[in-house]
Amino acid sequence: MIGLFLGDTNFSEIVLKKIKKQKIRYFIIDFSKKNKFKGDNNSFRISIGKFGAIINLIKQKKCKKVLFAGKISKPNFSSIRLDFKGIYYMPSVIRAAKIGDAAIIKSIIKILNNEGIKVISSIFFNPELSLKKGNYSKLKPNKQDINSIKKGKVFFNKTKSLDHIQALVVKGDKILAKEGKEGTRKMLSKLKKNSDGILIKLPKKKQDLRMDLPTIGLQTFVDIKKYGLRGVVLESKKNIFLDKIECIKFANKNKIFINII
Repeated sequence: MIGLFLGDTNFSEIVLKKIKKQKIRYFIIDFSKKNKFKGDNNSFRISIGKFGAIINLIKQKKCKKVLFAGKISKPNFSSIRLDFKGIYYMPSVIRAAKIGDAAIIKSIIKILNNEGIKVISSIFFNPELSLKKGNYSKLKPNKQDINSIKKGKVFFNKTKSLDHIQALVVKGDKILAKEGKEGTRKMLSKLKKNSDGILIKLPKKKQDLRMDLPTIGLQTFVDIKKYGLRGVVLESKKNIFLDKIECIKFANKNKIFINII
């Protein structure tokens, strides 16, 4: 039995589909904005403030492992009803919310650990979604691109202000854009056309690799083409690559490189 904390984005649906295909017993705690899993008989809608109810359900199902998949957004704390455990734990969640959505999930993971519930990687059942080291497109990074990638890695490793972001656009020695809380697409929308940079998406410093891995899909590549980027760089086995076949075809057609370091 596996417990699934599912949010928005189609990644949550991909995880659920694989679990069903493997005939693994599961139940869902639906954290999506519009209760998109309500049609599933194994789905439960429980407020983030009712930790007692969440933990009781997990233990009632005799479940020892859970995973998180999909975007779980910041709730409206002023309207949340709390149970006793919610009253105890909610202050830590509110503090985390000031940092960002990923920090909220981290705080929930810590609460579950305190209750003896193990959280496993979001791609535990879908390892095919994470690419290994190599180049996956016809176009490969040239010497200038490789230097840009090295510069980007240095920024990720040394700049404290990047602790809470996952993406940069780099061109030569310059950082053209830094991802904020709004995400990669919003960052790319601020670029000029034909920017000729490289999108680099790497895990955050001290990131819990069980959740919130850097993710790209077909929409990312559409935006890469729109703003004239040369390619995308991810870290081996620390990424989620959606729509892989379609993305590679699109990249090859539009002379975009895909490099996993």
